[in-house]
Amino acid sequence: MTTLLVVEDDVSLNKGIALTLAKDGVTIKQAYDLAAAERLFAAGGIDLIVLDVNLPDGSGFDFCEKIRRHSRLPIIFLTANDLETDIVTGFELGGDDYITKPFSLMVLRARVMAVLRRSVSHVEDKIAIDGMTLDFGKMEFEKEGGKIALSKTEQKLLKALVMNKGTILTREQLINQIWTVDAEFVDENALTVTIKRLRAKIEDEPSSPTYIKTVYGLGYRWSERNGHE
Repeated sequence: MTTLLVVEDDVSLNKGIALTLAKDGVTIKQAYDLAAAERLFAAGGIDLIVLDVNLPDGSGFDFCEKIRRHSRLPIIFLTANDLETDIVTGFELGGDDYITKPFSLMVLRARVMAVLRRSVSHVEDKIAIDGMTLDFGKMEFEKEGGKIALSKTEQKLLKALVMNKGTILTREQLINQIWTVDAEFVDENALTVTIKRLRAKIEDEPSSPTYIKTVYGLGYRWSERNGHE
C-alpha cells in the first residue's frame, strides 16, 4: 500500500488530484494548509508528498527544507510560479519534480508514478545491517552513526558481497564484477588488498571478521552478526 499526501489549498484542485491518484492500491491523505500537512507528516506512513508552494499559512519551500533535514521522502512541487528561479529553488531544496499550473491531472499522475519508481529503486540500494547503514545509491555509508569513507572499488566490492549475502563468491567472480573492463589484467593481490582495506573500515575486529568471511580455497561470503545468511 502506497500513501500520498496532497498539500494544496485550492479545494477543488486538491480533490481532483486525490481522485486521479487514488488508484491501484494508492491511499490519499489531504491537507489544505501547512499546519495540517505537518500533522499528517508527523504521524508517519507517507510515501510521497505533492506540495503546493504557496499556502495560506506559509511556503511549501520551507516545509520541504524542514523535511529534508532528516528525510529523503519524495516531494513534487506544485505552483503557479513558472519563474526559472522558483524552479531552481525547488530542486535545490531537494524537490524531486516541479509542476507548474495549469497542468494535466493525468500527466501529474504519470510523474508521481515515475518518482515513486525511482524512490523504490533508491530504497533497494539502501540497506541497514546491525549498526551500519549502506546507501549505495547516494554513496553514503555509516557505522554506529559515524561516516565510513569508501573508495569506488571498495563500494563495488561491498555491494557485490552484501547483495549476495550467504553466497560464496569466488575470487574470479569478484574481480570480474569489480574491475569489469580490465579484470583480465588485474593482479589477484588487488582483491586481497581491497578486502583487507574494507574489513579495516567496517569490521570491529578485522583479524576476526564478522561480515566478510574467507572461504578458504573458494572465495568470500557475506555473513551477519545475527547469523542470518
